[in-house]
Amino acid sequence: MTKKNKHVGSSFESWLDETDLREEVTVSAIKSVIAMQLSAEMKKQKLTKKRMAELMKTSRAQLDRLLDPDNGNATIESLQRAAHIVGRELRMELV
Repeated sequence: MTKKNKHVGSSFESWLDETDLREEVTVSAIKSVIAMQLSAEMKKQKLTKKRMAELMKTSRAQLDRLLDPDNGNATIESLQRAAHIVGRELRMELV
């Protein structure tokens, strides 16, 4: 008879499901990844935040919020505009 390890509990994923946090964590992670990708592309292209904001026709403060991985209030339209400016495409899909 095999003995179960008493220190092994549920997986992180099952904990997220049990606490109803999976959707919130997933959305936050997606936003963080997009923000990091936009920042990296801006850096690669030597595009300053000031210039990026001008090209997006928005304020520097709004761009800072868009690039903040912890700020989940970015609109799809803003993310699409930012992606277009750096020559990328924002893709979303239902699976």
